[in-house]
Amino acid sequence: MSIYFAWQILHGGQAWAAALAGLFGLPAGWALGALARVLPRRIERAWQEPADGAAPDAPPFSDCVRADWRLDARSGAMALLTGLAFAACVWRLGVTPAALCGMVFVAALISLAWIDAQTRLLPDALTLPLLWLGLLVNLHGALVSLPSAVLGAAAGYLFPWTVYHLMRWRTGLDGMGYGDFKLMAALGAWFGLAALPWPLLGAALAASAAGLCLRLAGRLQRGQALPFGPYLAASGILMFLGEVPVGHFPAT
Repeated sequence: MSIYFAWQILHGGQAWAAALAGLFGLPAGWALGALARVLPRRIERAWQEPADGAAPDAPPFSDCVRADWRLDARSGAMALLTGLAFAACVWRLGVTPAALCGMVFVAALISLAWIDAQTRLLPDALTLPLLWLGLLVNLHGALVSLPSAVLGAAAGYLFPWTVYHLMRWRTGLDGMGYGDFKLMAALGAWFGLAALPWPLLGAALAASAAGLCLRLAGRLQRGQALPFGPYLAASGILMFLGEVPVGHFPAT
C-alpha cells in the first residue's frame, strides 16, 4: 500500500496532516519530558552503585518513573515544542517517510537538548541510536550517500575530539564533552561530511551569543562553561527542516 494512502483520506490536505502530526506530538512530547527527567537519574544511579552490587540508598527506579509522569510546566513546554516540531516536519515534507524520520530525529534532539540543559549530560542511550539511525536512513542514499554519512559520522566525532584535546593541552580548560562529540557524529551520519560544518558553526555562534548575554546579565561567570548540546540540537533541527529536499525519500 502506498505511503500516500493516509494523504488521500485527509481531504483538508497538508494543513490537516500537519495539525494531526502536531496533536500526536503533544503526548509524545509529554513522554519525552518524563524520559528527560528519568534517564539522567538512571545514569547517576548506575554511577553510584557500589562495586559489591548492593543497592544504593535511593528510591527504586520504578518509583522515579511513576513520579515523573506528571504534567507540569516543563513537561507541558516539552509537549508543545514537540508538537510544533512534528507539525513542521509534515508541513515541510508532507505525509512521507522523510517526515516520519524527521519526527524521530527532532524528538531525539529535543530530548537531548532538554537533558543537557538541565543536567549537563548527553546520554549514550539517545546519541548512539540516533547515530546508527542516521546511517540506516542513508543506507540507500535517502539524504546523502552512505560513504558521505560514514565519513560525516567519523569526522563529526574526531574533529571536536581533536579541538577539545588541543584546547585542554594549551589552556587546561575543558570545552565540549564526549557527549557533544557523539551528538556531532550523529549529525554527521544524518547530513553527511559536506554539511557537517554548518550545524557546528551555527551552534558555536548561538552559544557564543548566549554566553555573552548571560555574562552581561551577571548570570554566567568567567570560565564557566555552557552546555553545548542544546545549540547543536537546535542547529540540527533547523538544518533538517530547512535543507532536506522534499520528495528525496522514496514514496512507497
